[in-house]
Amino acid sequence: MWYNFRKTPTDSEMIKMDGKRYAVVDLETTGHSPKSGDRIIEIGMALVENGSVTKTYATFLKPGRKIPAFISSLTGIREKDVADAPLFEDRAAEIREWLEGCVFVAHNVSFDLPFLQHEFRRAGLPKWSGETVDTVELAKIICPSAPSFKLQDIAAEFGIGLENAHRAIEDATATAELLIRLQEETDKLPEPTLSILHKRSFRLKSDLSSLFYEALKKKRRHVAGEKGCFTWKGIAMKNPIPQKNRVSADIGYPEGKDAKETRFRHAFEKYEERPAQSAMMDAVYDSLESKTEIAVEAATGIGKTFAYLLPAAVHSVRERRPVVISTHTNHLTEQIIGRDMEKAERAVGVPLRTALLKGVGHYIDLERFAGILAAEDESYDETLAILQVVVWLAGTETGDLEELNVSGGGRLFLDKIRKYRAAVRDSGLENSDFYLRSLHRARNADLLITNHAMLLSTQDRIHSPFPNISGMVIDEAHQFITAARAHAETLFSYTDFKYTLGQMGKPGEGLLQDRFVSLSRKTGMPGEREAERSGEMYDRAMDAFDAAFEGMQSLIQTLGADRPHEQKRTFALTDLEPLVLLCREAGELLYAYLDKVAELTGPLMNGAGEKYPEEARFYSEWQHWVREIRLQAAGWMELFGPAGLDDAAAWIEADMRSIPGSLKIVRQPADVSGLIRQAVKPDGRFGVIWTSGTLSLPGRERFIADQIGLPKTVEIQKFAAPPEFYRGAKMYIVSDMPDILNVPQQEYIESVADAVVQAVIATGGRCFVLFTSHDMLRKTYELIVDSELLAEHMLIAQGITPGSRMRLLKSFQRFSNSVLFGTDSFWEGVDAPGDALAAVIVVRLPFSSPENPLFKARAARIAASGKNPFQELSLPEAIIKFRQGFGRLIRSSSDRGAYIVLDRRIEKKSYGHDFIRALPPVPVEKVGLGDMVLELESWYNDKV
Repeated sequence: MWYNFRKTPTDSEMIKMDGKRYAVVDLETTGHSPKSGDRIIEIGMALVENGSVTKTYATFLKPGRKIPAFISSLTGIREKDVADAPLFEDRAAEIREWLEGCVFVAHNVSFDLPFLQHEFRRAGLPKWSGETVDTVELAKIICPSAPSFKLQDIAAEFGIGLENAHRAIEDATATAELLIRLQEETDKLPEPTLSILHKRSFRLKSDLSSLFYEALKKKRRHVAGEKGCFTWKGIAMKNPIPQKNRVSADIGYPEGKDAKETRFRHAFEKYEERPAQSAMMDAVYDSLESKTEIAVEAATGIGKTFAYLLPAAVHSVRERRPVVISTHTNHLTEQIIGRDMEKAERAVGVPLRTALLKGVGHYIDLERFAGILAAEDESYDETLAILQVVVWLAGTETGDLEELNVSGGGRLFLDKIRKYRAAVRDSGLENSDFYLRSLHRARNADLLITNHAMLLSTQDRIHSPFPNISGMVIDEAHQFITAARAHAETLFSYTDFKYTLGQMGKPGEGLLQDRFVSLSRKTGMPGEREAERSGEMYDRAMDAFDAAFEGMQSLIQTLGADRPHEQKRTFALTDLEPLVLLCREAGELLYAYLDKVAELTGPLMNGAGEKYPEEARFYSEWQHWVREIRLQAAGWMELFGPAGLDDAAAWIEADMRSIPGSLKIVRQPADVSGLIRQAVKPDGRFGVIWTSGTLSLPGRERFIADQIGLPKTVEIQKFAAPPEFYRGAKMYIVSDMPDILNVPQQEYIESVADAVVQAVIATGGRCFVLFTSHDMLRKTYELIVDSELLAEHMLIAQGITPGSRMRLLKSFQRFSNSVLFGTDSFWEGVDAPGDALAAVIVVRLPFSSPENPLFKARAARIAASGKNPFQELSLPEAIIKFRQGFGRLIRSSSDRGAYIVLDRRIEKKSYGHDFIRALPPVPVEKVGLGDMVLELESWYNDKV
């Protein structure tokens, strides 16, 4: 089928794409391997000339084999669609002619072109040859911060419609439009950026060099200087946005109900009176003014964030000193910066100076990056990451490397260019050093937004980034405990260790140690023989580590023989006691090597840089890897040094199928309350507000407060949402589920799969299914997928479906019939408001595994004090997580949802009532699965 249409663009729309014709191709196939008999079932092509789509082509093709059910589900193409379609051989010459004289474009050229080449060869036609453009590769470079480079996702970023994804002509047309838009974005880049893109693009997989060259020529012809950016060492960067002027205003705090209502009406288009929110505001403001410490439990629905933002803003403006607001999740940080701050400004009535501050390791080290740009010996992943960083630097306002979406190899490259310490103040980098910029903005802000990890990491600094604050609000306060444990954690990974130390290399491999010897020979510093001796010390240390790892492998395999069918195992570090001396000796040999190279390289780093500038990159790279090795050595000696465990839990994680490659050793303190108090320092200089939706439990008021280290004198103030806020919620206990403690796991999983399928069909999807074990999640998911009972639904499984937690959540929200299977991190900290979430299904009550080493260490401390670890630790932690799971369901008074519990321990065990009592007042029904499904169908049909 041929479709012809042409539009005449205006001058402002026309994009001259170097006079070339671009054939944009998309294939739908029966699978990924034409050599194994897979065939094309649909081809779509779009011709792009002078910046517009001028012609399209699409046809079904008869594959001569059955279309797999998965492919039919994905594409919507059925057997009947291709029954009377031509064979590829009948259209091959026509398709081949269409491509002649064109640049071949696809969204993943490495799939479409080889598949098409195979089919041409099978049809007796010669191989197509010519330039290629991969829009995945181009999009990664031009849009380095895009959350996803899948066609549907990146098209949506540009507002390109793609309603029928995975249909060839729709995908081809969308890819063509994407190509045009990416070219437009390329043309907007500064000349120094384009120059670097062109110079390095010859190492890419597709032929992007001509695209970049044409953009560079146009820029040089038509632009005199670059607006909105400056250049540093040949790198174009966006000019810093000036911080708002600080307002000198005596803005009064709205004391009474009418005054608050007036402020609220300025902030919100639809004002809804919330007495609990007003009361919390007063408590926060009193704490800031009186410089006291308080703890506030704020239930979902009262408007917690605004309840502390408004009094914090008023206090900071009046005091002319910042109030720090610390959160745990990026989601809440983005919500405060992107949504709530504007409302706070409207309520306060004056502009607010806001700053976001993260740890120094989030920011790019421009000196190191400039050194890397000066050299050209890099892998493909590094080249791609370099080009992404160059484009990103032309537009970023923060310099936060987390903004970049890079590949796995790119992640390793970003680690090379992270800052590891703050720049010296008089280094001349003030304008281009993003960390210094953020510090300056932070110290002159009204509201300073940061995260728990940053607060913890600054506790031992001589110069704190928070030197003169007027208050501190710690939101998601219960997560400060988790953050403190992570901050104090020692983690050893075998793969990271071998990769890091492997950068030095053995003699003759041409890696850093060989290059060090070569440089010593060239400069005479410290002398070739001395450099060689350091290499010998390195080899001795590696031999000692290899012996230690061989011992670990043998010992762990012996220990794991008791449960041969379990693949992933955890062992106490004390199980390695027979190897401690061997491990300690390996660490000491590594330290001796590091001390030696520090002695030898000091003169080289200080003197040879000016004499041999071409070696500048080697100096930077050498220092980077020596520092990384020293960190590895320090972690190793923390685990195996004389200090011992010292009130810490330490354990080994291993996949029994791949030892030592899968080895990880983790050490965490059992008690972090002292660390937390040291980080926050509530010494009366400013008010401190701890707030969370979960700070207490019925009968265990101070379970969180004690772990934070709050003095008994600090009472927990509670602010509850009105009962009507939860009127759209119901809780179901499925009474005919098998007892999880009395049946084989497989039988329970089969019952879970059945319950999930029926609940999903009743609600139409939009369900979270929450597990406590990834193994059970995987088995349930695979059982449901194999059954094909939910074939029309989008099934998303954490740890199986690729992507981060936030990416999985976005996929869930995009599709109305989706089901998300999640473990620990989905029990809290994610929002799917409104109709996005119809039900939360709890597969098991979320008790921690009694075999968890950290749990064991904490339980042992409790038992040693004469208390019951189950009542004092296991049960309250499970109730908190259960309560947080419910919190995913109802985020506003208009939400409706079912909280479905499959674990019958909630009705059969004496502690079950404690779980129910911890939830807001919602109806609880104990019903069989069939009756629940009927109720759900009636309920949701009534809603629709």
